[in-house]
Amino acid sequence: MAETLADKTCVPCKGGVPPLDGPAVEALLAQLDGWRAVDARRLIKMYRFPDFARALAFVDRVGAIAEEQRHHPDIHLAWGNVTIEIWTHKIDGLTESDFVFAAKCDRAKGRG
Repeated sequence: MAETLADKTCVPCKGGVPPLDGPAVEALLAQLDGWRAVDARRLIKMYRFPDFARALAFVDRVGAIAEEQRHHPDIHLAWGNVTIEIWTHKIDGLTESDFVFAAKCDRAKGRG
């Protein structure tokens, strides 16, 4: 079976590489569900939960993944909603690792 984005490991960016361009962003975005790319520079998705406790538990799971992968998103928590925003800060744009992390977030949602 082919390796999915969620099966990959984030590769830390040391800078000095160009961000992905529009066609590359669209190709990787097609492998995700419900994510949107803003100006081909950031990935954003809102997850909905039936209550605050489950939203917070999801934030905890995403935080653990962020530490493990050494790739840290912006996380916005509200009652029943979690919005994740991902990009590679060093290049102010997107790399494949951003899409890998997005897929890992989706997998974490499925485990909650």
